[in-house]
Amino acid sequence: MTGPSGVDAPLRPGDWWPGDGHEAPSGTLRRRPLRTHSGELLHPVGARWRIAAGEHVDPIESPAAGVVCQAVPGCIVELELRGVGLPGAFATGVPSRGRLERVAGQAGLRSALDVGRAGAVLIVDGRVDSEAIIRARAMGVRGVVVPGLAGKDLRDLAASEARQRASLQPLAPFAVVVLESSSRQSIPGPVARLLQTLEGREVALLVDPPLVVFDAPPESPLPPESGWVRVRAGDLAGREGRWLRPLGIRRFPAGVQLEAAAVAFDDGQVAAVPIADLERFI
Repeated sequence: MTGPSGVDAPLRPGDWWPGDGHEAPSGTLRRRPLRTHSGELLHPVGARWRIAAGEHVDPIESPAAGVVCQAVPGCIVELELRGVGLPGAFATGVPSRGRLERVAGQAGLRSALDVGRAGAVLIVDGRVDSEAIIRARAMGVRGVVVPGLAGKDLRDLAASEARQRASLQPLAPFAVVVLESSSRQSIPGPVARLLQTLEGREVALLVDPPLVVFDAPPESPLPPESGWVRVRAGDLAGREGRWLRPLGIRRFPAGVQLEAAAVAFDDGQVAAVPIADLERFI
């Protein structure tokens, strides 16, 4: 199929109509008000073309400050965001932003919700489940950052998000960023100190890729000392300490032999930990 009279370029779904709105099937011009404006999207219906037209303009709110690199009306807006991104393991929802607030204590998110949290992005280091997160969204919270979230809770959130998009009165943008994995873990000490310095400032949550975006703080908090490590798996998972020295091949439970290292923890304990289970910050 081709465009209006005088336009030989073939048309494809998603293209913009190049005419001026006066076209007729015979190619002659009609003296009547414009029926369609140049630039509206085409889509095929049977053997004919339909034009997706609208009389209103939807504002697009960027989750963070940046520069527009590319804009195709009705299709895509590409942004180059400014700031620093803290990567996560995975995320769900839609990009959002808000002031950063911490939820302290072992009670977790459920006991910390109130109307004063509306418009905030909450950092939760305690217990969290899908029911508490859905309740936070209903109270106006813009996002939640957690160290870990179970697969069942993630599926419940995705189903709730799908129902919310199909409703007649959708809520404000809301995102959940998981920093570590599907297991229940704590936020690493250096990351927790970084987020503490950002409390009260505005941050953005991105879903694809999962990121927490913020302006670089004046002074980035560093680990207590060089060689600071964190145990990611095993019986000592979640504990942090200082790398002492490599130990070579060591035998671990179930007869597994692995490369190990000596790690000194805060309580004075020195343990042999598989190197593959360690995460080093510096």
